[in-house]
Formats: sequence, C-alpha cells, structure tokens
Amino acid sequence: MSPLPRGVRRAMLLRSFAVQGSWNYRTLIGTGMAFVLAPALRHVHAGDAERLRAAVARHAELFNAHPYLATVAAGAIARLEAEGASPVLVERFKNALRGSLGSMGDRLVWLTWRPACALLMVALLLGGAPWGVAVAAFLVSYNALHLWMRVWGLNAGLRDGLQVARALREAPFERLGDWAGSAGAFLSGLAAVLAVGWGETQGIPYTALGAVALAAGVLLGPRVRIVAGIGLAALLIAGVVLASNS
Repeated sequence: MSPLPRGVRRAMLLRSFAVQGSWNYRTLIGTGMAFVLAPALRHVHAGDAERLRAAVARHAELFNAHPYLATVAAGAIARLEAEGASPVLVERFKNALRGSLGSMGDRLVWLTWRPACALLMVALLLGGAPWGVAVAAFLVSYNALHLWMRVWGLNAGLRDGLQVARALREAPFERLGDWAGSAGAFLSGLAAVLAVGWGETQGIPYTALGAVALAAGVLLGPRVRIVAGIGLAALLIAGVVLASNS
C-alpha cells in the first residue's frame, strides 16, 4: 500500500506530464523529476524546510529515462523517501533504474507503437476516411498506451519501491512491442496497396504491386524493418508518380 495520500499521488501524476519541460544537456530530465517529486517531498519533510530544500536539490541532479516510464522511478523514489531511505541508497537506486526505463520505453513507444499508430492514420486517409476520423484514430490509439504507462508506472513504483524491477519484468511491454511491430507491418502493406491503387490504369495492375508489399510486410515483419521500409517507401513514391501521370 502506498505511504502517500491520494492527493499527493494525483499531483505527482499530473506533474509527470511536464517532466520534460525543463530538459537540458546538463541534467536531462533531472529538474523535471524534482518537479514531479516535489509534492511527495513536501509531504515527507513537512515542517523541515532545510531537509526539503536538500531533498529537492538532490533530485534535480542528472537523471534520464523515457518520459512515459519516468513515473516508475518517481513512484519508487517517493516511496523510498517516505520510508526514510538514505540519500546514498536512493541515488544508487536511481542510477540502476534509469537505463532500463529509457531502453524499454524507447523500444516500445518510439520504435513500434508510434509508427504503428501513424500507419493506421495513413491507411485510414488512403482508404477515404475524413481527416478528423484519421487524426482521432491516431490520438486515441497512441494515447491509450501513453496514459496507461504513466498511471501504471506511478502505481507500480509506489507499490513496489526497491522491488519495482519485478513489476517491470512482468509488465507486457515485450508482447505489446511484438504486437505493434506485426500491426505496423500489416498497416505498411495495407497503406502501400491503397497508395499504389491510386495509379492503376487500364491494363497495368499496379494494385498487384501493393498486394505484394502487403504479403511481404505480413510475412517478414520487423525482422527486415529497414529493408522493408525502404522498399515500401519506393512503392509509395512509384504509386504517387504513376497516379499523377495517369
């Protein structure tokens, strides 16, 4: 059970949306983490301004993590501070955690989830959906994972503290990444089909090229992401050129 009251946890979650607001090359998101932790530190060090100032200064030092998973670190650190852990232990814990959070978040969000959501929007547009529907589909699908990661991360950190690594191992990040990679490959092929279909003229089955791209995307998927991406980009350009000349 979290040692912090609900109001403090809610304030930390809301502040986590600004964790990158003061990003800089010297502390990266360090000052943002201090901003997120400030409500918890004020609760823990209530009535002792000197200790509060020292705690905020410690947490404003260099720190980096994926912004959506930074709440995992914030929750776990807040719990350690509430339990009276020594500054040395808290600093060692932060250093051990930040690399994993950055790597996991980058692989899941930037490499698979965001491209898959963008391809969904492109496929809807090429399929004739209105701009508003396509943009809404992107925003809803992308932020469904984004918001879940922030809320889950803060709760997991507050609940598990030093043992939060276990929650990270059990979280479905890898399965979500695999699923998003497969969905992205399918949507790449589908977008290619729809794009080259625009250029179909009499006697020249350009749509067949898109069907080949769709099959290649589904079969090969993320294993050949770079090569497939270049090939699909070439097919998309060819489709646009042929459509403009038809």
